[in-house]
Amino acid sequence: MTTSPRTVMRIYFHLQDEKLYEQLLALLEGITPRVQAHPADWSADVDLTGALRYWDRDAEGLAAVIRLRALALYGIQSSAGIGPSRIVAAMAAAVTPPGSTTVVGNSPYDIAVFLRPQRASALSGVGPATARALGRYGIHTVGDIADTQLATLQRILGTAAGRQAHDRAHGTDDRPVVPAAAPKSISRTHRFDRDELHADQHYRTVLGLAEQLGAQLRDERGICQALTLIVTYADRTSTTRTRTLAKPTAHTPALADTGRELLASLGLQRARVRAISLRAERLQPTEHAVHQLTLDSRDDKARDLEAALDRARARYGPGIAGTAAAYRTRRGASRSR
Repeated sequence: MTTSPRTVMRIYFHLQDEKLYEQLLALLEGITPRVQAHPADWSADVDLTGALRYWDRDAEGLAAVIRLRALALYGIQSSAGIGPSRIVAAMAAAVTPPGSTTVVGNSPYDIAVFLRPQRASALSGVGPATARALGRYGIHTVGDIADTQLATLQRILGTAAGRQAHDRAHGTDDRPVVPAAAPKSISRTHRFDRDELHADQHYRTVLGLAEQLGAQLRDERGICQALTLIVTYADRTSTTRTRTLAKPTAHTPALADTGRELLASLGLQRARVRAISLRAERLQPTEHAVHQLTLDSRDDKARDLEAALDRARARYGPGIAGTAAAYRTRRGASRSR
């Protein structure tokens, strides 16, 4: 008995109003129940394998129906990539302009023709620091990764990361599309007017986003257990890092410290950054928070100042006060939930 090859689509919705995201997910679920949401960049993975026969269309035709419905019903433009695995679909979507679909065939030849010319950093899991490590060995493209012996990649990147890079460079990705609603989280995003190369501006942006997340969490009497940083580059590829907090909190300094650590872990050096997102995850009611008493008065002063700033915001509106280093980043930030 033979099984049909998988057909996976990654679709990006080019949103201005994030509230539409859940409605667009419902639109996708009207096509197939196998939809996995990625709220950080308003995208989703969709397993179309079983839906093609039901709708009596090929993959490109079904993607056209979805994009047309999103545009007609919600006025939202979208772009999509289709391939035999999640990694190929995601990379195809990343190079697709709005209003278009890129389809990569199932054959090894089609997959190789698409993947091999792309930069190593376009491969999921290969961030700027990893790309630099590979570049020191003359490995600059996905084709170079595919041609490098597995043992060599594992010596450079480590056992697990080397195996993952080797498999994905050949288009191998067995991860299923797991049906799931958008996780319970809140996020803030700053999109730069032009690609931002300067590290100090990246750090100021993360600080500003942490302030906004902390304020929103406290307003809604919530705390988060984890923080995720998403950095999107000029070529629309992105790097994601997540860290579980030492204790659940809505305290801005704790969020800012974790955000800075996540950004430092990326090792960005004059990377052309298009947008930065910070997402608070695994939310809980504030009653679950535990504040460890200390003899250090600085923590109490920081919390008193935070409470005073919250009162100023409540009275005069957002943006009235905050950390000076972050103030310039606020107007460009957008909110999602």
